[in-house]
Amino acid sequence: MNQPASSPDESLWRSLVTLQGNPRASVWTEPLWGLSMALVLPYLSVFMAAVGLHDGQIGLLATIGMISQVLFAVLGGVITDKLGRRLTTAWFDVIGWVIPCLIWMVAQNFWLFLVAAIVNGARQVTTYSWDSLLIEDAPREKVPRIYALVRVAADCSALFAPIAAIMVARLGMEHAVRILMANAAVVMTIKIVWLYWWSTETARGLIRLEETKGESLNSLLRGYRGALGLLVRNRGRRLALLIAAIVAAVFLVNETFWQLFVAEHVGVSDALLPFFPMARSLLSMLFFFTVIPRLVARIDLKRPLLIGFLVYLAGQLLLLVVPGYHGGISASTFALLGVCLLLDSFGIGMVFMLSESLMALHVDPAERSRVMALNRATILVAAAPFGWIGGLLSDHSRLWPFLMTACLLAIGALVTFLRWVPNEPQEPRAVSGDLSPATS
Repeated sequence: MNQPASSPDESLWRSLVTLQGNPRASVWTEPLWGLSMALVLPYLSVFMAAVGLHDGQIGLLATIGMISQVLFAVLGGVITDKLGRRLTTAWFDVIGWVIPCLIWMVAQNFWLFLVAAIVNGARQVTTYSWDSLLIEDAPREKVPRIYALVRVAADCSALFAPIAAIMVARLGMEHAVRILMANAAVVMTIKIVWLYWWSTETARGLIRLEETKGESLNSLLRGYRGALGLLVRNRGRRLALLIAAIVAAVFLVNETFWQLFVAEHVGVSDALLPFFPMARSLLSMLFFFTVIPRLVARIDLKRPLLIGFLVYLAGQLLLLVVPGYHGGISASTFALLGVCLLLDSFGIGMVFMLSESLMALHVDPAERSRVMALNRATILVAAAPFGWIGGLLSDHSRLWPFLMTACLLAIGALVTFLRWVPNEPQEPRAVSGDLSPATS
């Protein structure tokens, strides 16, 4: 079902209540992500450390997980076209999230974490199928707001962070995370069933189901040659790809090592750790309902993306001057961490939403799944080494990974400023297995 067009001044609340069809189903079920995976993933690296893994192993697992995601990313587009957006999302959310949660729940050594990381790579298949459910039936002008709503929905996990804090305080990090993993498996299963029941196949998905009927996966994979042309011969797509790769690398390092930094370098107790992502999420939600909609009211996203990179960069640089633990934590240390969270929450929200929006706005609607699959595979290949590199750096100093992310964010801001390509409306084109490449 087509969405009603929105005006630039429409509030995010208004956008939320006027959603229809698949965008509504996708956004309104997304808070269950916050009640499941988002509640536990921020503590995965600290949990690994509690079990006995060292920083190098944790970084290596992050890189191996990325490599697994690359392999699934290559297959994701054709699987989505072959099975349909709706069915693919259901099956591969089970494989990529529910099963790894059950493994993490009982993991005691590096090898079980390795198995979970490899299986978790299947989540990349739903990156395309769920994303297609989210925006294929929505008008272009609503895309940035829809991604903003997705981010807000995920941040709803902040409301439940005190539960995790109480569990960690009473049970310890290891036992609390195992219980949260069990909860995540159950809640994700509910989310999967609810979304499948509430959604329908997209209009483009029905076309691709008909076009791929009777074709083998091998023949569909051969069609990537044309999709590769669409990807590399268009300046806008190349820019979106580079920005997304930088953002992915920064996210990977922060998700893996931020909590370790706060726990091991600053000396924050395990019981307080859940409150940091809680504060970040609440601040992010506040920004999404106040400042951010005003900054992204127009379709040209250069200025807001540049602001997002620079604010995020400021937060990472400030993290480098947070003093280490020397027998106690002063009020000034907590104040510095608070400012870091303030800057990070705004910067993360902006660059996440805008990098995803750029990828969606610069893709050919007629060949979304295969182009997005190649996009995602390329992004993961580029970002994967940074988990391992971050682990090596963290073994020397827990400050060094964030010096690296600061450099990456500075590069992102420079690229945005110097190489920006305005996103222009695209009309769907008829395509075949071998696509004619788009020109810049």
